[in-house]
Amino acid sequence: MRRGPVLASLAAAVLLVAGGTWVLYGSSWLRVEKVSAAGMDVLTSEQVLAAAAVPVGAPLVSVDTDEIESRVRGRLPRIDSVDVVRAWPHGIGLKVTERKPVLLIKKDSNFVEVDASGVRFDTVPKAPAGVPVLELNAGRSPSARRFDEERLLHEAVLVAGALPASIAKETVQVKVGSYDSVVLELTGGRSVTWGSGEQSDAKGRALNALLKAAPKADHFDVSVPTAPAVSGS
Repeated sequence: MRRGPVLASLAAAVLLVAGGTWVLYGSSWLRVEKVSAAGMDVLTSEQVLAAAAVPVGAPLVSVDTDEIESRVRGRLPRIDSVDVVRAWPHGIGLKVTERKPVLLIKKDSNFVEVDASGVRFDTVPKAPAGVPVLELNAGRSPSARRFDEERLLHEAVLVAGALPASIAKETVQVKVGSYDSVVLELTGGRSVTWGSGEQSDAKGRALNALLKAAPKADHFDVSVPTAPAVSGS
């Protein structure tokens, strides 16, 4: 067996690996020079980039994208998810998805934003447009001992999260008196008896149909979505 060609091939392979390693880690060719963020509605690019703290100048291949994602979500609770990708040869891109409030909880002069998963993710001084405010009044309810405030908040979130977008914009308040006594207050003095948070998707569809069929009614009842009702004119 001829050793010369074999040794030459091995040496070439070693040099190739060493050269590739140097290009990735040691050279200035593939290092982080630009970091960008997209997808924000409320947060600014500066806030996201500051939270990400991507090491500019570091070899692109060595950047820990999972760590950056964890850091951004930990520092900015408004962010639901963030996709961190390498943009060869010199970039890191962050694609952000923010949490959307479906319900507001009044706290002193501020409002706590709650998303469709029940996560309270931010406190803001001004109520965002088109997001209903929770009114919890279950103190005298017979079910108050069985269903605490967190459970009732969960019901309210189920209801608010199931509302079609067109109805959510018209919903001013979500009133919860007990587990099975949820009432919506709409613009124009209209109200909706919703019942419990069960079958909320079906109730949302029923309410949407009622609003179209009886636009001048002032009270709607979708507590039994298969037999909805309207009253007033």
